[in-house]
Amino acid sequence: MVGKFFYLEGAYLILAGLILLVTLFVTTRPFMSKSAPKKGLISVGLILAIAIGAHFYVTISRMDEVKRAFNEGKAVLCESRMLRNMAQSIEIKKGIAGWELRGDEFISPSYVRPFYTARCIVKR
Repeated sequence: MVGKFFYLEGAYLILAGLILLVTLFVTTRPFMSKSAPKKGLISVGLILAIAIGAHFYVTISRMDEVKRAFNEGKAVLCESRMLRNMAQSIEIKKGIAGWELRGDEFISPSYVRPFYTARCIVKR
């Protein structure tokens, strides 16, 4: 689960680190109080941690919903990065075009690249 967290939230963790560096820079200016760095880093860090944690929870929940729907035979829509000039998404359904679920990826012999379940939603 830790590896999945860093894979899904890696870019946000880097961005959060940069935000914390900016917070540290601003709060250490001469016109700021002596307690500003501590207060600033704690409050901004807490907000960032809550936001990143919430995003991870929502993403994992959606991935579980997509996997469950696929296994029940429902249609799933996935973002297609290969077909930017045509369809932005592709419909995936169990038993059609040889789609199968391996771990967290949809794989088909008809497509070169797999589709990661974090980039998919259940078709309503």
